[in-house]
Amino acid sequence: MTADRRDGGQDGGAYGSAEAAEGWRRGAAERAQDLGPITERMLDLAGIEPGHRVLDVAAGTGEQTLLAARRVGPHGFVLATDVADRMLAHLSEAAREASLANVETRVMDARQLELEPESFDAAICRLALMLIPERDKALAGIRRALKPGKKLAVVVLSTAEKLPHIAASLAIARRHAGLPPAPFEDPGMFALGDPTVLRAVFERAGFRDVAIETVASEQRFPSLAAAMQHRRNSLPEMRPLLARLSDTERDAVWDEIEAVMRRFETADGVVVPTERLLGVGTK
Repeated sequence: MTADRRDGGQDGGAYGSAEAAEGWRRGAAERAQDLGPITERMLDLAGIEPGHRVLDVAAGTGEQTLLAARRVGPHGFVLATDVADRMLAHLSEAAREASLANVETRVMDARQLELEPESFDAAICRLALMLIPERDKALAGIRRALKPGKKLAVVVLSTAEKLPHIAASLAIARRHAGLPPAPFEDPGMFALGDPTVLRAVFERAGFRDVAIETVASEQRFPSLAAAMQHRRNSLPEMRPLLARLSDTERDAVWDEIEAVMRRFETADGVVVPTERLLGVGTK
């Protein structure tokens, strides 16, 4: 698998290692602050209510899973699927610590969702749909699992041009690894960043009443050191590239990325503009 594919292979690709899972867990607090508002909006668009059964596809460590579980309450249920078992292990632990008995995790490839048809009241997928190979299969499985009239809501990254701090970080690592700049790839981090493309993906899968929202926001960090720690935790795609390098070369990569992040320093810390898309469609 290439480094920027999320849900391929039994190990979860770049996201399947113990290091990736642990880094993702360490970044939970920053993600909760950064992604809290857009996640709540995703849950709103999905129409999640008390007592609902919710499917969370490619859930990762599942901060959004726990938010959904609180919404549906003790009479509801959330099934979190992911191909990376280590990510789900962290999610299961977090659910136990939060005393949320209505969360189940299941290791499952998004392209092969073996679920009872028409058994879920809502489906969500946060920051993963663009990374799933054979995306049409995944969407067909999600749609099949939804009850008629119910909704899928997703969050995806915008384009590389709108997210230069991410694009630059990956480009720096690729250059040091002796690789050319990555061409546009699908699946890939920016594959669904065009609202027209995201809409077409929903419609091709048979969803109706499709709506796309563009959400601009800011990632805020108290210091450059905090911003760099977040960068180290939040890009598992970097790890296969860094694995090719010596310690000295890896240090050079992070030094260059720090220079990129320094451009966003302000008197109040580090403020990084970002943009994401919300998509929703009805079965």
